[in-house]
Amino acid sequence: MNAKEYLEILHIAERLKDTPRHCTTTKGRIESVAEHSWRVSLMAFLLKNEFKDADMDKVVNMCLVHDLGECFTGDIPTFQKTDKDRKTEDQLLYQWVNSLPDELSKELSALYDEMQAQKTLESKIYKALDKLEALIQHNESPLDTWSENEFEMNKTYAFDTVAFSQWLTELRKAILEDTISKIENEKSQELL
Repeated sequence: MNAKEYLEILHIAERLKDTPRHCTTTKGRIESVAEHSWRVSLMAFLLKNEFKDADMDKVVNMCLVHDLGECFTGDIPTFQKTDKDRKTEDQLLYQWVNSLPDELSKELSALYDEMQAQKTLESKIYKALDKLEALIQHNESPLDTWSENEFEMNKTYAFDTVAFSQWLTELRKAILEDTISKIENEKSQELL
């Protein structure tokens, strides 16, 4: 790939810095898709020693690129995203990926195909971390930024996604403890 092609890829990816997500930060600022993708990638990197049978470099790569389709569609919260939304995002993403230099296009296509199929250990770890990061971020955000449906959803979301891994199941349980504690603490503060 030449320098111009490289820069064009970075210009497209830069859109994620300005693409807001449903979640907010601890201080109540709306987070960007880029911030979410960065922390999901960090989560994967930090787990290199926990999943000795997995290619964790591949998981980090999956986490880095998993939301690039949102460069073209924006972020739609999981509880609002329809099959039509997913299809549109996938079509636009693959159209872009197919326009990239051949070697990169093939590598990204294979990665996205593996991520969608959800059959490999690496793809399952990536998907679990993607969902868990959203839950962690919700627990870090002010309770008044939560949608009404998130109070119950945050108690049940992603348990099925982590079921393949004892370690990730334990992490999900710890996140649930944080969720319940957050709700109880903030409700008790309201009574004071």
